[in-house]
Amino acid sequence: MNIDVAVVGMLEENCYILKKNNHTILIDPGAEAEKIKGKIGDTPLLAVLLTHRHFDHIGALNEFNVPVYEKINLEEKSYQIGPFTFKVIFTPGHTSDSVSYYFEQEKACFTGDFLFAGTVGRTDLPTGDMSQMKNSIEVIKKYSDDIVIYPGHGEATSLGIEKKENPYF
Repeated sequence: MNIDVAVVGMLEENCYILKKNNHTILIDPGAEAEKIKGKIGDTPLLAVLLTHRHFDHIGALNEFNVPVYEKINLEEKSYQIGPFTFKVIFTPGHTSDSVSYYFEQEKACFTGDFLFAGTVGRTDLPTGDMSQMKNSIEVIKKYSDDIVIYPGHGEATSLGIEKKENPYF
């Protein structure tokens, strides 16, 4: 799987463009639809995965006419969309609808604003909850150290680094 990122919008949100076997999935199309479409190119777009519904993660959503997957229509289980296989992990705390997508074969986890390099997402916004955040951290800590974490903003990290260095862990 090829993972590309388009940093979009005034909050510099990471929109991830995943390509595999000539198919594409988007994660969090936050803004600048034309920039995102340029990175998709001619590959068929199968779906959009949303980590949560803050404006900076869904601003360009209406520009993509494909199925949208988010907490309201997902369960915590494995899914397959075209050549993509991933597990949904509910990770509330930043918002009540926060979801992470774990692509086990690729050791890649897209965490939205739940987990960043060195910190976690804010919990002082509507539906944010620090006790839920702590529970979500306990859930994610059970996964392998070699998983690459792709956050909603900023640089990628690894779960192992976060377990050692993130003060919230």
